[in-house]
Amino acid sequence: MPALGEDLRAAREARNLSLSDVSERIHIRSVYLQSLEDEDWGAIAAPVYVRGFLRTYARFLGLDPEDAVQRFNAALPEGPSAQDGYAEPDRERTGPSIWLWLATAAAIILVGFVGYNYYELQREQPATPAVVETPQPTVRSPADARSPRPHAANAAAIASGTGGANTVLVHVVQRSWLRIAVDGKVPMEGIFPAGTERTFHGKSATVRAGNAAGVDVTVNGHDVGTLGPPGNVVERTFTLAQE
Repeated sequence: MPALGEDLRAAREARNLSLSDVSERIHIRSVYLQSLEDEDWGAIAAPVYVRGFLRTYARFLGLDPEDAVQRFNAALPEGPSAQDGYAEPDRERTGPSIWLWLATAAAIILVGFVGYNYYELQREQPATPAVVETPQPTVRSPADARSPRPHAANAAAIASGTGGANTVLVHVVQRSWLRIAVDGKVPMEGIFPAGTERTFHGKSATVRAGNAAGVDVTVNGHDVGTLGPPGNVVERTFTLAQE
């Protein structure tokens, strides 16, 4: 009996068809059709695919598809792997698809990007400063609390010796967030009520206020006045050391 592959080739040539012609008609790659005619079953991977190709090819050529499959089965070696698939060479064994690796890498990059943006957003948002020091506010009369007079208060401080050379006196006339840095150290930071007054000594002082109109400053006995307009965030640095 002629071999199965020879029958397939003879039937195709009898119709004057090339492998490419058949491939376009039944949508099976010509390399697989060539393997069927050469009975190179291993080139098509598992027997289940070979059977499917054989049925389609034989039916197209006018041959009995089931007879073709039976002849193929008879040609298989005996053993449990003959019905399920060929033992593929090591070179054909591959790990996960490259698309899976690419998708995983893209997911990791996306998570990292989102996390980085969230961190940057949290870092850039100004947090409400926490009070790191609880100063004792100067007790004032009800009249002074209603209408603070920083210039008079500063003059009294100077007269009492709390102002002078190498000195900055800070008087809070309206509730405000305040940060004082003297010679690189931060002795005062937080939200303070009207009436709070502190004096610092050093070479240089930086005063930053969240409500510029609420903070009055006296430097080396000289009344500088408030730091700026109401509600504005203003930072100013003063040189305290005298040449």
